Amino acid sequence: MGRRLATAVHVQHPTSREWIVLEPGDEPDEELAAEIINPDAWEDDEPASDTEEPEPEEPTQFGFTAPPQPEPGPGADPTPPAPSRRKKTTDAAE
Repeated sequence: MGRRLATAVHVQHPTSREWIVLEPGDEPDEELAAEIINPDAWEDDEPASDTEEPEPEEPTQFGFTAPPQPEPGPGADPTPPAPSRRKKTTDAAE
């Protein structure tokens, strides 16, 4: 079984010199395969379904989220809340 193409390629036949379009999934014969020099045009030799990758323990955070804050240890003083703003009084008695 020959190698399979991952992408479409245009290749010139080595003997007839005519241009041929090969589609993804095609398995060209050795003459045509020798003309395809881009390694990214070929599918990976190793099947990806046989290898199992461990899942990450924590999900990856996307977007504009703040990084998780460490929990304070025992005996740590909590940060006091920010003081509230005072409202400006209006002088309605003038």
